[in-house]
Amino acid sequence: MNTKKTDFLIIGAGIIGINLALSLRAKYKASSITIIEKEKKPALHASGRNSGVLHSGFYYTPDSIKAAFCRDGNKYLTEYCLQRKLPINQCGKVVVAKNEDDLEGLDILLERGRKNNVELIEIDQKQTKEIDPNVSTFKRAIFSPNTSTVDPKLVVNSLIDQLKEKSIVLITDNAYVKSEGNLIYTSRGRIEAGFVINSAGLYADKIALDFGFSDNYRILPFKGIYLYTNHERFNLKTCVYPVPDLKNPFLGVHLTVDVNGRTKIGPTAMPAFWREQYSGFKNFVFSESLEIIFREISLFFNNHFNFRSLALDELKKQSKRRMIKDIKSMAPSLGLEKLSHWGNPGIRAQLVNILDKKLEMDFIFEGDRKSFHILNAVSPAFTCSKPFADHVVSQIEHNLS
Repeated sequence: MNTKKTDFLIIGAGIIGINLALSLRAKYKASSITIIEKEKKPALHASGRNSGVLHSGFYYTPDSIKAAFCRDGNKYLTEYCLQRKLPINQCGKVVVAKNEDDLEGLDILLERGRKNNVELIEIDQKQTKEIDPNVSTFKRAIFSPNTSTVDPKLVVNSLIDQLKEKSIVLITDNAYVKSEGNLIYTSRGRIEAGFVINSAGLYADKIALDFGFSDNYRILPFKGIYLYTNHERFNLKTCVYPVPDLKNPFLGVHLTVDVNGRTKIGPTAMPAFWREQYSGFKNFVFSESLEIIFREISLFFNNHFNFRSLALDELKKQSKRRMIKDIKSMAPSLGLEKLSHWGNPGIRAQLVNILDKKLEMDFIFEGDRKSFHILNAVSPAFTCSKPFADHVVSQIEHNLS
């Protein structure tokens, strides 16, 4: 069997893997860098199926990795899109209150934004209407002027062009199979790697186990879908979000104005029964499904991190009528009944700490002198991708020194 050699091998060509390769090239100019991707094209999973929102960074606690990386990543990708003339809708975001209880949540978000050095503007009902007449709030709201939407596939394709410019090898249709130390067996042969970086998303935990990591962690997939209109474009000027449940890493069902000015509502966050449960039984793996269902049943009956309520609430959102009803108060005059069909689903690779029985809210990674594993890189990973990749490369440099 033919064996290729590379100084750095990255498993997974999503936006994290691609930015990791570019950050490595900036640090190790003479090293060989290879990315392998099991699909025929890069970014066919979360990186190409996400909302396209560039978050500004006020949801996250100041002590989290996400906080600074989201703020800096927003600035980087905004400038990147403007400089490269990629489509970007700098529409901003309004976080609205539905009732008195939400006002405390608004205050927490304002405080987090202040500590994270994120620009936020506290607004009243009148000011909310001035930003967008369609939007309603209870007493107060928050406006985030630096939130934008982009086309994630166009952003990724632009980054892929940089891989070619930087002499980084990308091999698609080449799946990781197993490892013997740093000899990596793939579906297209063997690769001897000086250092392995695992950014495999939904399968990151499985690969990490082969290297002696992820003992306390497993991926629990959540399926997200948005609801669209067939043709009509609403006159919505800004993204509209509810105050989220800050105990969970989900932002709640919201209204997004995409890069083309079209409106969608979502996403759901339904627990999936296998890792790539996009449509029908495609990509179904019995042993994988059995393990995930068993874990979900255990979480449901023991109600760890309030999983039972989360699952039941998400089950109700499979009804279009229920989705629209839940969000109607945020934009009551918009005619949301015209939202008629589901878009392409995405799967969130959410990490669960199986020791502490909790969802991990922040980025999680583990590594040593031979390998490094990105175990939890969920939303806003797209926004954070560049500064996060730089941080990982600095960690790798430290491990190698």
